Amino acid sequence: MAAHLRVAGKRCAVIGGSGFLGQHMVEQLLEKGYVVNVFDIQKRFDSDQVQFFLGDLCDKEALLPALQGVSVVFHCASPAPSSDNRELFYKVNFMGTKAVIEACKEAGVQKLVLTSSASVVFEGTDIKNGSEDLPYAKNPIDYYTETKILQEKEVLRANDPDNNFFTTAIRPHGIFGPRDPQLVPILIQAAKSGKMKFIIGDGKNLVDFTYVENVVHGHILAAEHLQKDSALCGKAFHITNDEPIPFWAFMSRILTGLNYDPPKYHIPYWLAYYLALFLSLLLWLLSPLVTIKPTFTPMRVALAGTFHYYSCERAKRDMGYSPVVSLDEAIERTLQSYPHLRRAKA
Repeated sequence: MAAHLRVAGKRCAVIGGSGFLGQHMVEQLLEKGYVVNVFDIQKRFDSDQVQFFLGDLCDKEALLPALQGVSVVFHCASPAPSSDNRELFYKVNFMGTKAVIEACKEAGVQKLVLTSSASVVFEGTDIKNGSEDLPYAKNPIDYYTETKILQEKEVLRANDPDNNFFTTAIRPHGIFGPRDPQLVPILIQAAKSGKMKFIIGDGKNLVDFTYVENVVHGHILAAEHLQKDSALCGKAFHITNDEPIPFWAFMSRILTGLNYDPPKYHIPYWLAYYLALFLSLLLWLLSPLVTIKPTFTPMRVALAGTFHYYSCERAKRDMGYSPVVSLDEAIERTLQSYPHLRRAKA
């Protein structure tokens, strides 16, 4: 990156910059001429264009060096949603975020952009074109989401224009793309073990899947529009591909794109839900004797069998957002990035 492109006030820090979203964020920020600091618990990539700071984000003193001279902080650190560690979720998502806010204020950072999640309003029932005015879930679908709600409230409440500190939260949904450690690898693992034969429900439920570059684009736009008296201050914004697709159609495109069979048998939604409920109850009763982590949970059934897609109107209006990569192109790029997961043709 040529030095003359580096603009004053463009030093930023990406907390969680070693993660899937974080790495994509760092790449796009560098492309746009930002000077980037990365703060993370581990270093997962090498770049001579980035300054790395390693530490625990719950430790304010460890955070401070990474925030010196920084005007914008992107906070996208989070344990994997599929991890079952309640203490870790609470520690990172809630306590860690409190430390981030304190460190930002102490270091004189002006803007904090949080990666939240659209599921903070999802309770396992249909959401069609949901707006940001929906209330937070009273019964969040899992402990990850419960702590994301606490986190988002904390960040939005910290917005303090009088002291030149502005906050906003981006709520992506169903992030996927190259190098994603979750969605595609887990799906292929399930297919390999013969678990992808059934479609839950009638297969018509629409869901948002959002390409990682569009998520990053939303974050950077938010940072650029976040200032005194802007509509972003203390508010949350949905960022999606704006192309809801039937959940099972998306899964099938990933599977067939990597030479696996798509699911073809239908199981009624209510049946799948009660089976999952029964299974989790059974495992709970047996829990002192055996510990099994079920992959088939009521929460996963709800995610697979209900409508949950969200409106991006507020982001379009207040920060000029529109997706930069279409869903078709996004699926194509994602499939091409997993040659090692492709099944050899028989």
